[in-house]
Amino acid sequence: MQATLDTTALAPRDRAEAVRTLVWDSVVRVDIDHRVPVADMSVSLALGQAGDLGVCATRATASTIQRTPRLARQDSDPVVFVGLQRSGTSIVVQHGREAVLRPGDFAVYDTGSPYTLLFEDGIDATFFRIPRAALALPDAAIRDASAVRIGAGNPLAALTAGYLARLADDPAILGGTHRAAVAAPTVELIRAAVTVQLGDDQLSRDPLHSTLSARIIADMHAHLADPALSPTTVAARLHISVRYLHRVLQRDGIRFGDWVRHRRLEGTRRSLADPAFATSTVGAVARRWGFTDPTHFSKAFRAAYGMTPREWRALHQAARTHPT
Repeated sequence: MQATLDTTALAPRDRAEAVRTLVWDSVVRVDIDHRVPVADMSVSLALGQAGDLGVCATRATASTIQRTPRLARQDSDPVVFVGLQRSGTSIVVQHGREAVLRPGDFAVYDTGSPYTLLFEDGIDATFFRIPRAALALPDAAIRDASAVRIGAGNPLAALTAGYLARLADDPAILGGTHRAAVAAPTVELIRAAVTVQLGDDQLSRDPLHSTLSARIIADMHAHLADPALSPTTVAARLHISVRYLHRVLQRDGIRFGDWVRHRRLEGTRRSLADPAFATSTVGAVARRWGFTDPTHFSKAFRAAYGMTPREWRALHQAARTHPT
């Protein structure tokens, strides 16, 4: 696990804010109502990351967690959570449904819509955070599956729950150099359990095709600063051929090289105008966005924006120094 918090080491007055800060910065923005006096409040959080998959193991005193309509509206990149009940019970509420979870049960919910998690007797659960593009299910399917108990009656439920529990509990997996390798099979297993719950096995296959373009773009975004970004590296991560990658992008009118160059140039343009990077050299900013050849970068920047990177930076520095 990469980050941990145990409120027993904190003064009671500082506990709620410490929990809120870690959850908001590293997990999801939610309102947390601790149902006990601050002196009795206890929260233990352990966070980990395996590729696209985020993991949050939680033990806490009684709490109510709410994703309000305002917070849901502010989310420009919603994700899907899988909540695995380890002991005790909890209730997941979303889209007018309620799922009562008991040990070994799990449920999905979507940060793009309001939800409530009720833990009247305390929290003993592990939460898995998955980007929508990685889960590769249509929005309608995610909505239909949210706040639905996945447990007895689903032939994949026990297998999935056992696997997820082992994943969260084994530090050799989430703490090892090979942790990214477990992300894809974990998401595939979760997808299979959800589609079985919905009674539509075809969903486990079709979305991989229908959302492929979005997943290619998401991968390009995620690795934009990597100088090694190429059709070959993206295709390898998505387990498709380079030829098929180009064919999928072509259907959307996208040329790989043009898209990457434009996004990198836009990134450098923003950074060069940002006071936060005022002490960084132009070359350092260019490298931050994946450019390795300073001459090529300057030529591309001038061709795109009609001035050199230094001229662009000077223009914005002058505007900050002498505002009109």
